[in-house]
Amino acid sequence: MGNWSMNLETDEYIEDRDLIIEDSMKAIEETEPGYFVNLAVADNHGNPDGYLIPVLKAKYRESVDIHFIDQCGCGGYVYRVHKTKQTKRAAN
Repeated sequence: MGNWSMNLETDEYIEDRDLIIEDSMKAIEETEPGYFVNLAVADNHGNPDGYLIPVLKAKYRESVDIHFIDQCGCGGYVYRVHKTKQTKRAAN
């Protein structure tokens, strides 16, 4: 998949922080190298710099570049994850 956005601000994500992490990883894995996915994350679990971004950086290391884009008027956070090389797909 090329450039795209993943909405992680719906009710199921507001209630489940682990689902945010899980689906963020799936989104990265579905993104083709050379492209990016924007992750729009609800603010209900606090700033993703404290719980999501460290997990993604630890898992994908040099395979991705992660940049904070903006905090929405609704309070959510938007990150752009640029995939620099192929990542290993997670087992289902």
